Amino acid sequence: MSDGGGNRKGKAAARSAQHVVLVTGASGAGRSTTIRALEDFGYEVIDNLPMRLIPRVMQAGPHDHPLALGIDVRTRGFSADALAETIDGLIADPALEVELLFLECRSDVLANRFSETRRRHPLAPDDDSVRGIAREIALLAPVRERADVLIDTSDLTVHELKAEIQRWVGIAEGEALTISVQSFSFKRGVPRGLDLVFDVRFLQNPHWEPAMRLLTGLDSQVADHVKADPRYPEFYQRLKGLVDFLLPAYAQEGKAHLSIGFGCTGGRHRSVTLAETLAKGLADAGWRVSIRHRELEAPGAQAGPAATPGRQIG
Repeated sequence: MSDGGGNRKGKAAARSAQHVVLVTGASGAGRSTTIRALEDFGYEVIDNLPMRLIPRVMQAGPHDHPLALGIDVRTRGFSADALAETIDGLIADPALEVELLFLECRSDVLANRFSETRRRHPLAPDDDSVRGIAREIALLAPVRERADVLIDTSDLTVHELKAEIQRWVGIAEGEALTISVQSFSFKRGVPRGLDLVFDVRFLQNPHWEPAMRLLTGLDSQVADHVKADPRYPEFYQRLKGLVDFLLPAYAQEGKAHLSIGFGCTGGRHRSVTLAETLAKGLADAGWRVSIRHRELEAPGAQAGPAATPGRQIG
């Protein structure tokens, strides 16, 4: 990987210009993976916008996040000259900081990728991918010469390419992984999209204590009652150890989001206590954590004054 742009994160603090990265390269070289990675790392992504509309997007004013534009030979109006003209126009705007990220790959590897996926090369309507690859490489040669960042993906896996993008953006391993911790009631079903689910209905239930029935796991009285269960200390120790083991592995594999759910009968006492406790432990360890208590958000729920569902805590 060659990078004439330096570390994105370090430069971002010092610049006021809108950062725009144009992502292009050979079909099959990993442009889609790169675009998705940049989106995970906080970029606003627009893919395959017609060339003539790119200046209009820039004229709309500054964006809240850095911007990544995906461009390839399928983009309407694409040509090497049109892309060069677009780049020159963007560079001339002092409000923009523009970089061209080019993805390349050896011809034989590209041919194998198209063969394995049975995809048709965009410049090979007759299914002769080898000819299409050669035509595209020749077409993109002037664009490659203008690249600020050049990444050869020939020997990279999808995870390794995402790690390369992460290093270029300037995000340390682990910073890219965001964690969502949720509590819920099994009576209403398991929320969609959870990666890890823990059933805590084996713990003693504060619901059966009249003084705590209308309280929630956000109240210290309820939390203390749940944690007083003789099985709680070992359970939480094992749970925290498992999560501490898994998170670095997920981060290393390039996972951007991890959702952890705790379920109990009503979703107001035991699951809330566990979600709060784990979320705080992860936040204290430096992870980016958000927390949500689904049943406390339900219409008419008596969450109490301490309830702040759907919040960021780390």
